[in-house]
Amino acid sequence: MRYNAGKTDVAVIGAGHAGTEAALACARLGVKTILFTMNLDSIANMPCNPSIGGTAKGHLVREIDALGGEMAKAADRVFLQSRMLNRGKGPAVHSLRIQADRRRYQALMKKTLENTENLSIKQAEIVQVIVEKEKICGVVTNLGAVFDAKAVIIATGTYLESTIFVGDVSYSGGPDGMHSSQGLSACLESCGIKLMRFKTGTPARIHRRSVDISKLEVQHGDEKIVPMSFENNYIGENKKDCYIVYTNEKTHNIIKENLHRSPLYSGNIHGIGPRYCPSIEDKVVRFADKPRHQLFLEPMGEDTEEMYLQGFSSSLPEDVQIEMVHSLSGFENAEIMRTAYAIEYDCCDPLQLKPTLEFKKISGLYGAGQFNGTSGYEEAAAQGLIAGINAAFSVKGQKPFILDRSSSYIGTLIDDLVTKGTNEPYRIMTSRSEYRLVLRQDNADARLTPLGYEIGLISESRYKSFLEKQKAVEAEKNRLEKTFVPPCIDLESILREKNSAPVKTGVSLAELIRRPEISYFDLALVDKDRPRLDFAITEEAEISIKYEGYIKRQLAEIEQFKKLESKKLPKDMDYSLIKGLRIEAIQKLNAQKPENFGQASRISGVSPADISVLLIYMGIK
Repeated sequence: MRYNAGKTDVAVIGAGHAGTEAALACARLGVKTILFTMNLDSIANMPCNPSIGGTAKGHLVREIDALGGEMAKAADRVFLQSRMLNRGKGPAVHSLRIQADRRRYQALMKKTLENTENLSIKQAEIVQVIVEKEKICGVVTNLGAVFDAKAVIIATGTYLESTIFVGDVSYSGGPDGMHSSQGLSACLESCGIKLMRFKTGTPARIHRRSVDISKLEVQHGDEKIVPMSFENNYIGENKKDCYIVYTNEKTHNIIKENLHRSPLYSGNIHGIGPRYCPSIEDKVVRFADKPRHQLFLEPMGEDTEEMYLQGFSSSLPEDVQIEMVHSLSGFENAEIMRTAYAIEYDCCDPLQLKPTLEFKKISGLYGAGQFNGTSGYEEAAAQGLIAGINAAFSVKGQKPFILDRSSSYIGTLIDDLVTKGTNEPYRIMTSRSEYRLVLRQDNADARLTPLGYEIGLISESRYKSFLEKQKAVEAEKNRLEKTFVPPCIDLESILREKNSAPVKTGVSLAELIRRPEISYFDLALVDKDRPRLDFAITEEAEISIKYEGYIKRQLAEIEQFKKLESKKLPKDMDYSLIKGLRIEAIQKLNAQKPENFGQASRISGVSPADISVLLIYMGIK
C-alpha cells in the first residue's frame, strides 16, 4: 500500500559524493530538500581509494570549493597526507591530492548534512520516480511512501541493479557489502530514459601489521602543505606515510595462469570498464612488455590498520588474489581484510542531458555523478553541485546556471558528457581541456568565486577575503614589473647557479621571472623590499607573469570560442531540411539538438564543413 508522506521542493536520490553536494547546494539556496540514502552509515562513503584529488581531479575539487561546495573543506579537516602531484611539470598540471581518513570524512559530511537548514535526511530506497506529462512530480520508496517533489536529482552511484563479481562468484550487491538498488532502473526505462551498463572495481584491503614495511619504498607527504580549500591557510602536518611496491614476474605469471578464471575474460562481465583505471589483470594483458607495475599502499584512516593497495584492482577469485598479494615483496604473509571485487551497474546515457544536467525530455529530473557515466568522487561531487544549483534555481524560477568549457574543468566535464557522450566510465584529465593553462588549480577562486557569490553559496565575509587576495596578487605583479635590479654580485651568483644568461643593464624582477629557469623565490637575495605574503598570492603572481604570453593567447582563443557559444540554435530545428549537411551530421544534430553552434561543433560526426553550412543557413557571418 502506498501513502502520502509529504512534500518537498527537491528530492535527491543517493547520498554519495554527488548526492551530498547536490543536497547541500539546494538547501543552502533556500529550497526544501530531502536526501534519500539506502543506508545512513554510507553517506559520502569512499568505497574505493581513500583519497581526494589527484591529476585534474584536484582542479575539480578546488573549483567545487570556489563555487561554495563542501568537498575541499571536509578533505582538509580529515587529511592524513598531502602531496602536490606533477611538481616537475608546468603549473597547468599541478594537482593537489590528499589521503583522507575515510570514516572521519563520512562522519563529518553526515554531521554537516544533519546541521544544514532546509535539509532532511531519510534512509529509504527509492524504487520509482513519478512523471506526469513529461514533468517530474515525486518519488516512491520501497515501503510505499510517496513524496511529492518539484525536482528530483538521481545520484545513485554504482548501486542501480548492481552486481558484484569475484572470480566465478557473482551476486546482487552494492559497494562495501551494501544492498543494490532494485526496481528504479525499470522505472526509468519505462519513462524513456536510455540506460547503459558500466563496470568498475576496487583492490583488496590489507592489514598493516602483516606487511613488512621495511621492504617497501616510503612516500612522505609534502613539507609545505597546500590546503584544498581556499578558505584555509593552514591545516596541520602530515600524519601518515604511503608506501610503494612493484609487481614482479611471479605476480604476472599467477595472473596469466588464472585469466580463464577472471569474469573479465570469461564473458561473465558485460559492463564496460574504465580505460584509465584498469584492473591488474587488464594491465598485465595490455602491457605485456612491462616487467612490473607500480602499486601504492595507502592508509585508510588514522585509527585503523586497514591499508588500500592502489593499482591492484581485480575481479580474480579470492584464492588467486591471495597468491597475487603474497608474491609482492614485503607481502609474503599479508592478510587480506577485504577481498577485491568488480561491480557492474546501470547508468544513463548522458547525451540525454542538458548542460544543466536536467533531462531533455523530463522537466525537473536531473542526473549527477556515476549515474551520468563518470568515474571518481571528484567528478561526482562536481556534477552534484551543478545539478543541485540548477534544481534549486528551477524551483525558484531563476535562470539556469551553466559553466562552459572555457571557464572550468567542471564545464569541460559536463560539456564532454552532454555533447560527446561516453562509452566508458568518464574520468577527467588535464588533456581534456583546450584551455588548461588558464584553468589552473591555483586560480580556481579567481575564475569562479565571483560566480559562487552571485549564486548565493559564497558568504559575504569569504567574498571580501577573496577580493583582498586578488588585490594583493595585482599589487605584487605591479611591484615585480616596476622593481629593477642593477647588475651586481648577488644577481650574477643567482644567474650563474641557475645557468641563466648574465645581464649587462638593470632588469626588472618580472623580466627575470619570465626566464623558465628562474623562480620567484630564487630572487630573494636581490629582492630587498619583498613583502611578506601568503604562498597562494606569490604563486598566482609568479604564474601570471611567467606565462603571460601563453595566457594571452589562450584568452584570445576563449574569445573565439565564446563567439560560437553565443550563437544559439533553435530547439525545434529539423536538420534534415537543411541542404548541404551530411547524413551523419543530420542524424547526430537531430538526436542531440545542440543549444548553440559551439556545442554543435563538438558533436562527434559533425564536421567544420557542416558548421559552415549551418552558419550560412542561419544567416550568420
